[in-house]
Amino acid sequence: MAGAQQQLTTEVDGQTMKLTNLSKVLYPQTGFTKAEVIDYYHQVAALLLPHLSDRPLTRKRWPDGTAAAYFFEKNAPRGTPAWVRTETLPTPGSSTGRDEMSFVVCDDVQTVVWLANLAALELHVPQWRIGLSDQGRDPQADLIVFDLDPGPGASIVECCDVALALRQLLGHYGMEGWPKTSGNKGMHLYVPIEPASSRQTSAFAKQLAEQLAEALPENVTANMTKALRPGKVFIDWSQNASAKTTLAPYSLRGSDEPRVSTPIDWDEVASATSPEDLRFLPHDVLARIEEYGDVLEGLYDDPQPLPS
Repeated sequence: MAGAQQQLTTEVDGQTMKLTNLSKVLYPQTGFTKAEVIDYYHQVAALLLPHLSDRPLTRKRWPDGTAAAYFFEKNAPRGTPAWVRTETLPTPGSSTGRDEMSFVVCDDVQTVVWLANLAALELHVPQWRIGLSDQGRDPQADLIVFDLDPGPGASIVECCDVALALRQLLGHYGMEGWPKTSGNKGMHLYVPIEPASSRQTSAFAKQLAEQLAEALPENVTANMTKALRPGKVFIDWSQNASAKTTLAPYSLRGSDEPRVSTPIDWDEVASATSPEDLRFLPHDVLARIEEYGDVLEGLYDDPQPLPS
């Protein structure tokens, strides 16, 4: 779709779009260009969209590449096309002092491409959907997420061990976890649930994190204090709060190279012996999709009630 030229006017799902600065290098260490970012997101859009649809989107943008400054963006930027879905939602406690904000909601391929053209490398969403809530005033989550973050001296391999233990604990409640890499050092574990308030999901996630930290004190902490993290995996349960977001599956990471937050299966979790085993770049992810399909297919098909 995008070549080496500086700009291109093209049609994406019936929508005419102008793509700009295509030859700009967004990942200087590898030479990965904006054209390649757009092409990756266009190819992966069908698998990405189920995780973005109907969720207010927070973007992390690197307009001059990952070696330069970035910024977070929640509000719909000036010049947002009329065909991009936006929703005005309350933002209580916002650092901007606003009571509400107009969010971008990414429900279609052309919006994915538009975001990539803005150098929105990272796409972050909450665990709740707008359609399940009273316009965001009482967010009802359909996912629980556990963010497994390795401290100094630990890696994603240790996260895999903790993920397996967490899977066993979830099994006692008749719940299943769906793992993916964070695209950075750690992992995320999703648990599909019947709609429940973010307060309830946060409390349940905290309970399980603390149970595992008590059972495996040498390997796990549920405490955010950084001094407690060396050699351990921190289970961050706080991302279930209604105002928090998590990097979406198949999103790029704004790092030195274009790593992808990649869905993996439990066999890969159990067999990982090196961080390199779970390091995926865009071409790796597209090849995996070609060979295995969508590892997260079915994530939302069998939600379980939140234990009382």
